[in-house]
Amino acid sequence: MVRKPAVAGYFYPGTRMELETELGKMIPRQTEKREKVIGLVSPHAGYIYSGACAGKGFGRIALGGTVILLGINHRGMGHPLAVDGHDEWETPLGRIRLNAELRSELLGRSRLFTVDSEAHLAEHSLEVQVPFIQYLKPDTMLLPVIVSSHRLSELLEGGREIGRLFAGRSDLMMVASTDMSHYIPADEARELDFQAIGEILRLDPEGLYKTVSRLGISMCGVAPTVVMLAAALEAGATRAELVDYTHSGEVSGNLKEVVGYASIIVR
Repeated sequence: MVRKPAVAGYFYPGTRMELETELGKMIPRQTEKREKVIGLVSPHAGYIYSGACAGKGFGRIALGGTVILLGINHRGMGHPLAVDGHDEWETPLGRIRLNAELRSELLGRSRLFTVDSEAHLAEHSLEVQVPFIQYLKPDTMLLPVIVSSHRLSELLEGGREIGRLFAGRSDLMMVASTDMSHYIPADEARELDFQAIGEILRLDPEGLYKTVSRLGISMCGVAPTVVMLAAALEAGATRAELVDYTHSGEVSGNLKEVVGYASIIVR
């Protein structure tokens, strides 16, 4: 069973040649050895706006054998913690396998996660991350999870359950897919976004959740980022690094209504 691309030719180029060319431009040429990490926060807008920011993050890391993708459910329909049940995902770069064994292990251990492939079918937040992974390491497998829950206790426990999958494994990493503030002036977006980024850099999932809620930060993927941080702490993470921050106004020229983007490494 193959999940077909939903936003190829819209959020990113729709042909292999165009997509490979674009990825080659967005991912910096690495002069130093790429580093093994536990997690990466990566944006998910159209590549014209956030692709370079995402590319800087992916360009720094050594991908593992399996990437656990954590994204936001923009439509809000489906299970609160929806694991995709397909065998493969397809993009213009070809097909990439899902790790069925790891999926079964997570589902066998957890009462929170459920297979819900329909929640993934039209969602772009994870799909736009996949070509970066295929371009850098085509044999990597995926475990895609869409998060629509906003209950802090559920997000933290779900994260800890994912973090326990890392025990005895050295080939796992996570990508949390999120954009930052939406459609506000660039200066305001930067000020608010760095409040949220500060909590991520402190590896504080509860602090991130509460800061975003208290300040009304329109960070769409706060929930999957909370899950990732809780999982990273369970897996032994000790520090994080901001790789890049930018916003859509850098491309559009419109500084009155921007969307913010950040790439952050969690080690």
